[in-house]
Order: sequence, then structure tokens, then C-alpha cells
Amino acid sequence: MTDYQAITYAVAEHVATVTLNRPDVHNAMNEAMRRDLTRCFDAIAVDDGVKVVVVTGAGERAFSAGADIREFVEPLVPVRFREQRRRLDFRQAMDRCWQPIIAAVNGFALGGGLELALACDIRIAAAGATLGLTEVNLAIIPGGGGTQRLPRLVGRGKALELILTGARIPADEALRIGLVERVVPGGEAVKAATELARSMAAKAPVALRYAKEAVVKGLELPLADGLRLEGDLSTLLRTTEDRLEGAKAFLEKRAPRWTGR
Repeated sequence: MTDYQAITYAVAEHVATVTLNRPDVHNAMNEAMRRDLTRCFDAIAVDDGVKVVVVTGAGERAFSAGADIREFVEPLVPVRFREQRRRLDFRQAMDRCWQPIIAAVNGFALGGGLELALACDIRIAAAGATLGLTEVNLAIIPGGGGTQRLPRLVGRGKALELILTGARIPADEALRIGLVERVVPGGEAVKAATELARSMAAKAPVALRYAKEAVVKGLELPLADGLRLEGDLSTLLRTTEDRLEGAKAFLEKRAPRWTGR
């Protein structure tokens, strides 16, 4: 997993770090980056050695400024474009990941860059970051999940305000409306995200997997069905070896040794 053109990938202490690596163009997304991200998250989804993922952008100027506008000047055949985007929809690959995914947002997170952050489970922004779904300024609309994920985070009215104006908002405003979960000093987003990821990676992987499933899938269901899903997953976890190990470690006042079973 090292032959990527537009991203870098590293794993340490069961935490994978995916870095958008086109800092000279504010980590703008081109075909190569979309292809790399799709391959990368497809591989992560079946890698039991990775327990948590951190996504960030190279440099301090941008997480990602969105799509590479230089690709927009070529005429498009609608059917071909739609099929191409379907094949390289890295956000669907992210949805298949059982691991928690944390966005470390530095600098600009605009358009498709913000949609990438929205596809993550948790967002940590550096002070000075700027976020927005700015597609309307180019006579298009968000096409990577922005019109669906943003309202689920900030509500219908605020999402429409941001999308229909193409507004850019600072990190503290993003925190106020619930678009990000935390704002940290400039330059410390990756550090904070990695620390959070390591604290999660220390937990039993099967518990991480089913806790995320209960929340993410439960939000797609009526409350009664969501509660039923939670009950089923909770019951399943009580049958695992790690549940017994967790109880023993607690009573013996030692660190648990998780096996994932």
C-alpha cells in the first residue's frame, strides 16, 4: 500500500494516517487522488491490524480545497462522468470501514474537501481552519454526500444556508453549529486526532466495531429498530472472549490483552 500518487499512508500503533499529498495545490482532489483514496479505504476496511484511521492534508494551508478546478474545463459526457465517479467514490469505501475515522482539518476544507471530512466519523479542526460547501459558486451542487451529510449534522436550515450561499465559515463557527467536534490550536489538529485515535485503538476492536455500527446504522432507522439493533449487538458482545478478558483485567487491576475474539 505504498504505491500511491496523491496520498501517503502510514500505520503506527494500530492507527492508520491517510494524508492528502498535493500541498502545492491545496491538496485539491484530482482523478489520481480519488483513485488512491478508493484503493486505500477498500484495503483498510479488511485490515484487522488497523483499529482507527486519521485523515489529514499535507502542510498547514489546507486539508483539501476541493476538486481540482483544472479538471472542470474539459467537456463532460454525463453517462461517462457518472460511471467514473461511481467507480472512484472513496466515500462509499469509507462507509464500509468498521474502524472509526477521524478528520484532522487544517487550513481550507472546501467543497469536496469538506465532503471528505463529513464522511469521517469525528472532525477535529485547527484554529484558523476555514470550512464550506462552495460548489454553488461554480454553478454546481455538492456531489459527494454534502447535501445529505451536512443536514444530519447541523440541521436543515443551517445546511441550506451554507450550501445555497457557498459560504466559508471559520473553525469556531463550525464548532458552534456542530460541524466539528473540537477546535485545537493551529498546527495541532493531527496531534490531537492521533492522541484521540490511540485512546480508541486501546479498546477492544470488536467493541469499537459494534459501537460504531450501532450509532451509524441506528441513525438510519426508526428509534424502535435502532434500539433493537443496539440490543442485538450488545448481546452479541457479551459472548466474546474479550468481554471476559475485560472483566478479568478490571478485577486484577491490569491492562487488558485484547484478541479481537
